[in-house]
Amino acid sequence: MTVYFIGAGPGAPDLLTLRGRDLIAASPVCLYAGSLVPEALLDHCPPGARIVNTASLSLDAIIAEMAAAHAAGLDVARLHSGDLSIWSAMGEQVRRLRALAIPFTITPGVPAFAASAAALEAELTLPGLTQSVVLTRTPGRASTMPPAESLRAFAATGATLAIHLSIHQLDRVVADLTPDYGAECPVAVVWRASWPDERVVRATLATIVEAVAGSMERTALILVGRVLSAEDFGESSLYAPDYDRRFRPQSAASPFAETDA
Repeated sequence: MTVYFIGAGPGAPDLLTLRGRDLIAASPVCLYAGSLVPEALLDHCPPGARIVNTASLSLDAIIAEMAAAHAAGLDVARLHSGDLSIWSAMGEQVRRLRALAIPFTITPGVPAFAASAAALEAELTLPGLTQSVVLTRTPGRASTMPPAESLRAFAATGATLAIHLSIHQLDRVVADLTPDYGAECPVAVVWRASWPDERVVRATLATIVEAVAGSMERTALILVGRVLSAEDFGESSLYAPDYDRRFRPQSAASPFAETDA
C-alpha cells in the first residue's frame, strides 16, 4: 500500500501529468482538495473508488483516512493543486506518515506560476534583465513570513516576483515594491490560470490596484518585473552561431570536438 501525493496542476484537467493520471486510475481511494482541484480529474478514479473531498477535514481526519486505507491495503491518490513543492501543506502530512511507517511517493505537477507565465506568453528570465524568479507570498492567517523574507528584501534583487496568496493585500504589495521597481514597472495579475474562466489584468505598479478594483480574489497570482513588457533584451548565447557547445563545436580545437584518438 502506498499514499501517492500528486500535483494536480493549476486547473486545466489536461495539465495533469501522465504519471498522475495513471496513479489516480490505479488507486481505490482518492483524497482531493476540493476547493482547488477540478472535479474533472476524478473521472480518472477507478469504478467504486472511495473519493473524499478533504476541503473541510482537519489534518487528523486526513491522516485517519490514509491510515484506514493502509490497514485495508488500499493505495491512496492524494491530490493537491499545482505542484506539491510550494504551499501545499504536504510537509505535515508526510511527517505524520513517516511516524506511522506508511509508504508514500510524490509526483510533481504544473505550478500556477508556470501556467500564469504561459497565459502571459512570457519568459520570466530574459538575458540582460533578470535570471532569477522569486516565488513568495505575503503573511497570512495560516502562515507567517520569516522576518528576512519580506517583499522589500526581494525587491532589492530586481528579480521577477511571483507573489502567491496575496491578491487580498494588493495595496501592500504595491507599497512594498514601488520604491525599488518604480511606479511604471509592469505587473500582471492572473486569476485561475488555465481554468476556462481564466482572467488576466496587465498594468503597472501605479495602476494595478485600480485595474483590479477588487474583481479578483483567492487563486490569483501577482507577477512583477521588467520581463513582462520587455522587448529590448539580449539574445541567449546558447544559439549564437559562434557559441562553442557540446552539440555544435566551433573548431577542431574545441574541447567538445570529436577526435579519432
